[in-house]
Amino acid sequence: MAHTLDLEGITKAISGMGVDEGALISTLGNSHKDHRKLFRKASKSFFVEDEERAFEKCHDHFVKHLKLEFSRFTNAVVMWSMHPWERDARLVKKALKKGDESYNLIVEVSCTRSSEDLLGARKAYHSLFDQSMEEDIASHIHGPQRKLLVGLVSAYRYEGNKVKEDSAKSDAKILAEAVASSGEGAIENDEVIRILSTRSKLHLQHLYKHFNQIKGSDLLGGVSESSLINEALLCLLKPSVYFSKILNASLNKDADKGTKKWLTRVFVTRADHSDMKEIAEEYNQLYGEPLAQTIQEKIKGNYRDFLLTLLSKSN
Repeated sequence: MAHTLDLEGITKAISGMGVDEGALISTLGNSHKDHRKLFRKASKSFFVEDEERAFEKCHDHFVKHLKLEFSRFTNAVVMWSMHPWERDARLVKKALKKGDESYNLIVEVSCTRSSEDLLGARKAYHSLFDQSMEEDIASHIHGPQRKLLVGLVSAYRYEGNKVKEDSAKSDAKILAEAVASSGEGAIENDEVIRILSTRSKLHLQHLYKHFNQIKGSDLLGGVSESSLINEALLCLLKPSVYFSKILNASLNKDADKGTKKWLTRVFVTRADHSDMKEIAEEYNQLYGEPLAQTIQEKIKGNYRDFLLTLLSKSN
């Protein structure tokens, strides 16, 4: 009979995020059928005994768990292989299908991409879905978020190094008054939408400085963290902080299935850009642990190795 099966090792290999394919190959692949039976009997969280028919059957949640964890590597490779424009177009489409809780993803794509890449995503949307991204958003969203989201995805921002300081100061005053007077209602303010959807990112950095001087408080702290306005401001002003928070949420052991998927999204969309290094540095500063170390400790198998490979591109 083959060697005794490492029950603890197998359980560890299939628990958490990703799957340790190597451990499964060396243990399960070489195992005797009697040892696998012992594994099924000992793993009551994965299998349930059918005493009447004398066999151990998989829990449905175990089957779903394995399919999901094995798919993480596959999904990451598929997303990485796509043209960035197609990838972003599909992300926006998926966010629209999921509804309110995913609209922040539309903000992310709109506010963290270059002008050319956002334009490219809109072109890809035409090709993939036979309609414009703007019209799809406008037809799916009927709440106060619609005007802001259509404005953001329609943007083609100036990316030069010139800023009109008086305009930045004027916009800061407008934003200060809108936040003070309407709070959450700022999302429907035409002037706020104009500023966020047309001004260059450098202009908004100067606006940020003037706002903080005028109000004596941080603009990012003056808007509800859960609002799309705050998401847009954070993406436009401090994208490395935004992505670090997304990564931290996705790596939390108590994160739900949807939140854990954010990890793949951040890596495959940012690994080809210089800001991945800034994100890793920001993550270390915010959470006191190198991002590579966190991935090494919390992720398993091919999925872990692929993420670490993408991360190393930024070094």
